[in-house]
Amino acid sequence: MSTLTVREARIRRHKRVRSKIAGTAERPRLVVFRSNHGIEAQLVDDLEGKTLAAASWLQLKKSFKGSKTKQASEVGKLLAENAKKAQIANAVFDRGGYLYHGRVKALAEAAREGGLKL
Repeated sequence: MSTLTVREARIRRHKRVRSKIAGTAERPRLVVFRSNHGIEAQLVDDLEGKTLAAASWLQLKKSFKGSKTKQASEVGKLLAENAKKAQIANAVFDRGGYLYHGRVKALAEAAREGGLKL
């Protein structure tokens, strides 16, 4: 009986979610990646295998001060802006195996407030 590491368990959950979710050009998949330092999100068309829009904590201004949750909500707003530029209004949310609370939830809610329909 082997126990999974935290990363292995997340990857297993992500595979389970990905078996049910796929993004198209009209409704891309919003993928979230969370690290210890920041958070990244991108809109992916799985049929073409292309990223249509993306946002990262590295794109925030250097003068940004706040918690990681505030950082995630800023990234969500930035992603919504980039989606508007790419003329994307709808998306399918892929939490990437992470629990839907905290930073992941803040990013999703900020993207919704920015005009993206998840």
